[in-house]
Amino acid sequence: MIKKRCFVCFLALTLLCFTNLINPASSHGLEKKITLKSPTLEDVKKSIDWSLKWLRTQQKENGSWSHYPGVTALVLTAFMQSHRKYNEEDGPFIRKGMEFLLAGAKPNGAIYQKDLPAYNTSVALLALVASRNVKYKESIDKAQKFLVELQADESQGYSSQDKFYGGIGYGSSERPDLSNLQLALEALKESGLPSESKVWAKAIQFLNRSQNWSETNDQSWAGNDGGFIYHPGYSFAGETSSYGSMTYAGLKSFIYAQVDKQDPRVQAAIRWIKGHYTVEENPGMGKQGLYYYFHTFAKALQAYGEETITTDDGLSHQWAEEVAKKILQLQNPDGYWVNSEGRWWENNKDLSTAYAILTLETVLP
Repeated sequence: MIKKRCFVCFLALTLLCFTNLINPASSHGLEKKITLKSPTLEDVKKSIDWSLKWLRTQQKENGSWSHYPGVTALVLTAFMQSHRKYNEEDGPFIRKGMEFLLAGAKPNGAIYQKDLPAYNTSVALLALVASRNVKYKESIDKAQKFLVELQADESQGYSSQDKFYGGIGYGSSERPDLSNLQLALEALKESGLPSESKVWAKAIQFLNRSQNWSETNDQSWAGNDGGFIYHPGYSFAGETSSYGSMTYAGLKSFIYAQVDKQDPRVQAAIRWIKGHYTVEENPGMGKQGLYYYFHTFAKALQAYGEETITTDDGLSHQWAEEVAKKILQLQNPDGYWVNSEGRWWENNKDLSTAYAILTLETVLP
């Protein structure tokens, strides 16, 4: 009996420690509570419930959404991070989704099916963390190790002088980029990668070389507006022009990598944001990647830790209220979201809806 009690106590303690480790709300969240007045907290929760109900109707027989692990992982995270805190005990829609996701687990820790191992593993890792289920600890640890080993560093033949050093790409032969790096860093942060890991310092070198800030960017093309581009020397906005989603991705990544918010690089990014602040489009890209932009916008400003952004015209913006209001305005009467600009697959309702829900969940107190 004593042995049984000890085992139960040990199991409970292990579960508590693991839950604290993987609890997204406690890992880096906003110190000051976000407040919502218009739309109200209840408005946002109602919208989330409505959209999650729609997503329930879209699940495929094999447990996936859109037959794709990346979309499935984002949808599952949206369910499990919601104010309802759905988990596998709530029904087969979560269980079958997790089973589909883990069917792609590889011996090296990667979680994907046919392609894009880094991207799919990052979003799958976030879903495993969001599950709050201790049984996934081994899968989480292995996925984390896989992402760490993907980083472009000396182990892959890169030197610190290489412009791609410290980055992470889609996997296989694709070159590193900021979009994949920011997602991998979020997954590593949420899954408890120690702050003393060398991953963060290496990532900072890639971030420096992706920012239009010549004070710390050693590349000849670097400007001085403080914004970010897709990868060193290339921007989807044209040549090396800074644009919205990557600037928020860069800001978020600096903060996750423990760069102080008063650091000149962070403040340079904030100045760019103040000059290009909007919830109407992805600055520099129009409507392309709009829902990805919303999500990255919210995660970055949550991590930055200020409730308001004062733009160059002197106006103070309650960013959480403004992005929530815009997303609610864009919601289809059936409950989903979709982008008429189909680039980066945002004409896929499952994907855009997942991004929208995750954004709303980020702004909830």
